Amino acid sequence: MYVFLDKFFFVFHSMLVLFIVFGWIWRKSRKAHFVVSILTAFSWFFIGIWYGFGFCPLTEWHYQVRMKLGHYDMSSSYLKFLFDSLTGWDINRTLLDVIAVSFLILALYASILLNLKDWKNRKIEKK
Repeated sequence: MYVFLDKFFFVFHSMLVLFIVFGWIWRKSRKAHFVVSILTAFSWFFIGIWYGFGFCPLTEWHYQVRMKLGHYDMSSSYLKFLFDSLTGWDINRTLLDVIAVSFLILALYASILLNLKDWKNRKIEKK
């Protein structure tokens, strides 16, 4: 079961990261993107006050699964773990944190702007 959960979290969490970066592009996914991005920012910056900057419950659960499988050498950053696992490189954690926060802020900004635009267009179409 833990092997399945390890693979599930790896795929699901990776897809979620891609959704946060690109989900604002498609009109049909913009509302969901906005909600997911706000929840991510809340987790990183607010819950992170107590659990550490960038805290993510999915990372916590995935790492608990990996520990059950005997993997104890994970980075505290899921994105570093993901990047290092996929490329075999050892990327600088601080650099990756700056990139991650920048992408989250840009994606959230795009999501807000486009959701407002969509809302205004729907309001105009109803008149």
